[in-house]
Amino acid sequence: MNKEYRLYIYAFLSRTMADVADKNYIKDLRKNTDLLELLGEDTKEWFQSHTDEMILDALNEDFSSMFVINTQAVESFVLDAKNETLVGLQNPVMNFYYKHGFELNMDQSDLMAPDHLSIEFAFMQTLIYRDEKKPQYDFLKEHLFIWVVPYMIGMKSMANTPFYRDICDFIVEFVVADFEYCSQEMERLSE
Repeated sequence: MNKEYRLYIYAFLSRTMADVADKNYIKDLRKNTDLLELLGEDTKEWFQSHTDEMILDALNEDFSSMFVINTQAVESFVLDAKNETLVGLQNPVMNFYYKHGFELNMDQSDLMAPDHLSIEFAFMQTLIYRDEKKPQYDFLKEHLFIWVVPYMIGMKSMANTPFYRDICDFIVEFVVADFEYCSQEMERLSE
């Protein structure tokens, strides 16, 4: 995987998991047939056969049902049954951010948890941009890989739209592939 591809995918996934879709998001997706194909044939066909308004309504209903009402895409919620968000450096993810110079101002975000999947994807994008290979591997190993893969496998069954069924599969495949890529990079660098 090249750097530009990884940056693009993490940015896309961060936006996708941050909030419900808006009209611009739908228009951008519709224009990007390569991305739709990458996500899955069902998603591509669904976008080709429905209007923007129908897609917007269906995606927003699906996102709200899956990631707001039923379970939020927050690492500490998934890994700890208490559904509590640890604040400050008590939160292991926030501690990781701090150690790697990632400044996170929660006052400027609607996302209330520093370990929300959208923010974790944005953090990976930052590490890739900075070309910080060891922290990429460590973050995948200590955080993303251990919770995102089982979480998305479970969430797929709740999806009503082809887009969210495909995005769950895509996230699993991408995180696994990126972890393998980073593992190989670590082996190569240690030689």
